[in-house]
Amino acid sequence: MLDVALTNEIIAVLGILSFAVVMFMFEVVRVDVVALLVLVLLGLSSQIEAFNGGLVPTHQLFNGFSSNAVMSIIAVMMIGAGLDKTGVMGVMAALILKKAGKKESTITFVLSACVAWISSFMQNIGAAALFLPVVSRISRRTAIPLSRLLMPMGFCAILGGTMTMVGSSPLILLNDLIESANLHFPDNAIPMETFGLFAVTPVGLALVATGIAYFLIFGKRILPASEKQTLTTENLQHYRDVYGIDGRIFEVTVGDESDLAGLALGEVQARGRSGWILGIKSGNSVRIIPEQNTAIQAGSVLAIMGSRQEIDRYAQEHHLTISPFLNEFADALNPTTAGIAEIVIPPDSDLINKTISESDIRKRYGMRILTVYRIDTVIDDELSSLTLQAGDTLVVHSRWQDMIKVAKDKRFAVVTDFPKEEFRTNKLRNASLAFVVAISLVLFSDLPLALSLMVGAVGMVLGRVLDIEEAYNAVSWQTVFLLACLIPLGMAMQQSGAAAYLAALALSFMDGFPVWGIQLFLAIIATAFTLVMSNVGATVLLVPLSIQMALGVGADPAIFALTVALATSNSFLIPTHQVNALIMGPAGYKVKDFMKAGAGMTVLFLVVMLLVLNLFY
Repeated sequence: MLDVALTNEIIAVLGILSFAVVMFMFEVVRVDVVALLVLVLLGLSSQIEAFNGGLVPTHQLFNGFSSNAVMSIIAVMMIGAGLDKTGVMGVMAALILKKAGKKESTITFVLSACVAWISSFMQNIGAAALFLPVVSRISRRTAIPLSRLLMPMGFCAILGGTMTMVGSSPLILLNDLIESANLHFPDNAIPMETFGLFAVTPVGLALVATGIAYFLIFGKRILPASEKQTLTTENLQHYRDVYGIDGRIFEVTVGDESDLAGLALGEVQARGRSGWILGIKSGNSVRIIPEQNTAIQAGSVLAIMGSRQEIDRYAQEHHLTISPFLNEFADALNPTTAGIAEIVIPPDSDLINKTISESDIRKRYGMRILTVYRIDTVIDDELSSLTLQAGDTLVVHSRWQDMIKVAKDKRFAVVTDFPKEEFRTNKLRNASLAFVVAISLVLFSDLPLALSLMVGAVGMVLGRVLDIEEAYNAVSWQTVFLLACLIPLGMAMQQSGAAAYLAALALSFMDGFPVWGIQLFLAIIATAFTLVMSNVGATVLLVPLSIQMALGVGADPAIFALTVALATSNSFLIPTHQVNALIMGPAGYKVKDFMKAGAGMTVLFLVVMLLVLNLFY
């Protein structure tokens, strides 16, 4: 049993630790400000003679900013931004929505399962950071608040790290600690065997399933109840009032008996407002703002704009089946990627005195003209033969990607504010190559995690997927400072002996406990430690203790060591875990939100982990 004397350094570190925990709980100031304050207090301790040079040597005080964990987070945020810039995250979001629909519980299930699976083979912070833009897009498209999606995703990213021995840093470290412990085993003791890649999978699967079920059953009670987001980026009421345009889009399927089958798109659209077709899918081909000669076939899926009453009437008249939500066009025509805009023809435009047909606006600019507003008249009949005049306001539907190009063209003056996120789909190959190289280095090389991921981040810049300013802007500096400033506190806990003191104090109460009780107590200690220090630090400190305790009570030391390594992932109560810190800002979470949802998850983690360990190992 450890025997650690209480020193001035230990008292000071425990005081700073208590101060930080209280500040985190009551949110007197922002969490990153608390972390900075902790860093400053540790640095100023060097001026107190009783502390023999400080609680943390001043030359190590800022090591957190260059730590493997912090640099990994910076790199993975840049990689995620690069993938998002190519539109691949939008495609992933569309695939998830296609499988899950728009029901919150189904989306939560699919998202959580996907991120847990990816997290089992890469660091959970990496998996969470890559899925952050996916969840953001899904939130915008479904109007489900981001705060109700990010926490399940983040928690399952942490849980997914327990599914393989490379899913989290403590499990990666465990085999090295076991081999080191074997060197000091008594001569009559049988050395411990290390764990294979999938040795821990039964525990991880049970934990992931528990986490998903937890949010599906209790999500409405434990997740923040924020207002629903708006689905649109403009005020559609304006278009209804001024132009009589209802900007909603419906997806319909052309039946075998439909009189539209066999017609060209131009023939249908000549019928007026009922023919505002914005997209056609025939076979595997999806076309947005298709050409006039595009043929409509039986089985074709059409995206049509109009009010619900208009579309119901139109569908009944032409034997069309209305889908309950956008499916084939969920990505291309959702309000975050396409919408209605007003464009004025300026006096110096060379389109003046040309007809809309001659200008070929649909083909050249990817815009579907819905109506033209001239002085005080709304014109929506025979638009193809209408001659454009200076001051005409074109009400169009377009993808925002195409509108970015239109806004730069002097022939038009775009007066509608719209999302100006420009995707670089032509850089998808470069982004994919950078991502694959980074992940390959993580899985198959001995390079540090941060260096492997930074190769991918640099690849995004050199491949012109991102410019360097965009790469910097992709980083959540609040997250970086929070983690970098707390790392020295973990160092102070270990170097001062405060961690060993707390461990010895806790372990002194365990004399006479049954084996499962000692195992539970160790798991609780590991859980508590990982909330206030790095999970790697907690693993390094507690694994040797767990092995000695197991030998003392006749238990399997390897299972006790595995218990500690798994329990250091039980970090849900406060946002000190890297994943929790990552999702805190974008979702607007408060510490009390983590405590409300994390309390139940923490208890379930302990119960399920110990049950599976004792049943299967």
